[in-house]
Amino acid sequence: MLFVIANITAAVLYAALGIYLARQLIQQKDLHLTKFLAGIGLTLAIHAIGIYGISVKPEGVQLSFFTVSSQIFWVINAIVLLSSLKKALHNLFIFLLPCSALAIVTTLYSHTESTILQLNYTLASHVILSIIAYSLLTIATLQAMLLSYQNRHLKSRTGLQYLRYLPPLQTMEALLFEFVLVGQILLTLSILSGFIFLDNIFAQHLVHKTVFSIAAWIVYGFLLLGKYKLGWRGNTAIRWTLAGFLFLMLAYFGSKLVLEIILQRV
Repeated sequence: MLFVIANITAAVLYAALGIYLARQLIQQKDLHLTKFLAGIGLTLAIHAIGIYGISVKPEGVQLSFFTVSSQIFWVINAIVLLSSLKKALHNLFIFLLPCSALAIVTTLYSHTESTILQLNYTLASHVILSIIAYSLLTIATLQAMLLSYQNRHLKSRTGLQYLRYLPPLQTMEALLFEFVLVGQILLTLSILSGFIFLDNIFAQHLVHKTVFSIAAWIVYGFLLLGKYKLGWRGNTAIRWTLAGFLFLMLAYFGSKLVLEIILQRV
């Protein structure tokens, strides 16, 4: 019951903080940033308790579709919170807070027990690398979406009053490539650890994840090559970031969605 209460409390706090952030932006009021980030930190602490209760079972660790979603949003929020202490990234929470609340609610109402795994140190390292890589590249995708919004409104000269809440265009692009670069490094380590630690990474239940992860790695690799060799930026960088994330999303959630939810209902 304690863990259920923790998850419900975290979902309510995520929603409340999201409403506060959206209201401040819509009404063009200044954000009480220190208190806001402190609220995020408190919510993450409560969310961590809820995740532990749902994820850790006597027979192993729960890694179902919805549970992993909740875990990943916790990691993403934590990374954005820490990054916001030095860089203007807090506006990414406009996307993250409602999605985090939704992830918690769906986790509480899901009853999938088919992916409880016994994790040893090697398999745990692969799972952790995968989750952090996905989280960083998700942040890069959100950054790309904000960059697209910024580009579009600067060209059309509309909605300029909201752009003052975003960093300058060059700073936004620099942040995008920072997250892509670090995410790509961790994705590389994740794929390598999979080949080393998993018995058969191309087994039937893993082949989709493996193929789509490698496809995402190739796309992000071309993006970074284009950035540093050809000077790619703007809409080109945005499109490649979104394409890479599409493959990554299919890798992490595509097979889980089919196996755990769609086929279970057929």
